[in-house]
Amino acid sequence: MKQFVRVMKALSDPNRVRIIKMLGVKELCVCELQDLIGLAQSTVSKHLKVLEEAGLVDYRKEGSWFIYRLTKGEESDYARVMLKNLKSWLVDEPQLQEMMARLPQIDRERSCAA
Repeated sequence: MKQFVRVMKALSDPNRVRIIKMLGVKELCVCELQDLIGLAQSTVSKHLKVLEEAGLVDYRKEGSWFIYRLTKGEESDYARVMLKNLKSWLVDEPQLQEMMARLPQIDRERSCAA
């Protein structure tokens, strides 16, 4: 029950769902997510921590950057099922469509230099 509730709580925030949708396209660092979503770096980091604790995202270190990606849901059947379903959900959501359209132009060097 605990893992189920953790995953559902993590996905109960629209900004965390947006992060999941962006990471479903490609790996991103905090600065890139900040540019896409328009939140403060500390807020994006807090959202990522909640998603990580729920087993939905993980990261790797690349130089001074922490690059986030979706997990495969190995730790939780709930995380795996929700990540699979979220791939096809919300495709008509206007704000997500706008963010997806901007995603190819996101540049890590530029985003993180600001």
